[in-house]
Amino acid sequence: MQERIIVVTGANRGIGLEICRQLALKGITVVLTSRSVDEGKKAMETLQKSGLSLHYHPLDVTDHSQIAELKDFLIEKFGRCDGLVNNAGVFADGAFFEAGLDEFHETMETNVYGPQALCQALVPLMKKNSYGRIVNISSGLGQLSDMGSGYVAYRVSKTAINVITKVLAAELAGENILVNSMAPGWVKTRMGGAGATRSVEEGADTAVWLAVLPDGGPTGKFFKDRKEIAW
Repeated sequence: MQERIIVVTGANRGIGLEICRQLALKGITVVLTSRSVDEGKKAMETLQKSGLSLHYHPLDVTDHSQIAELKDFLIEKFGRCDGLVNNAGVFADGAFFEAGLDEFHETMETNVYGPQALCQALVPLMKKNSYGRIVNISSGLGQLSDMGSGYVAYRVSKTAINVITKVLAAELAGENILVNSMAPGWVKTRMGGAGATRSVEEGADTAVWLAVLPDGGPTGKFFKDRKEIAW
């Protein structure tokens, strides 16, 4: 099988780093990206010491020039891109009447517009080889079927990334580029906090599964624990 190249964003810690580890254990070449160069390189070196195959590239998903540089790197280094895990994100916990426009703008820039721009940049590379897997890290807080109060900017952003998943999957129908969202649950990370109920290994598992789906696998769906859930 052709060597697979998968990009993971926001991967210097937490779920993103664990996704990189699990993918690399499967023999996939992972491009670990992060906004902080120092933290990203340290994370990569930690995994490389275990004999895993990883490369690093800086990426602030809100910076379109860095997205273009990432695309150029993939073309020059590998000549391809087979997968993208949109993991980078920010969390805002303001209630509806407390959330300001700045909070909304920052959250949407990172959680929605960044992934959208990355898909626009990297999908053409996937089309060249008629193969691609895109995983958008969403959240149960973005489920319209179970929408509640609080975290309004974050909820809106995660509902929006699910819309991108559905639209992109429809536009890529028949291209062998599968696009899905997943909810990791409440995971023990810096974002999730110490009171979270799930390990990073559990939180990363479904994303990894979706990133290596076989041809003909599901697309345009929302998953948790490898099971489809309601939007």
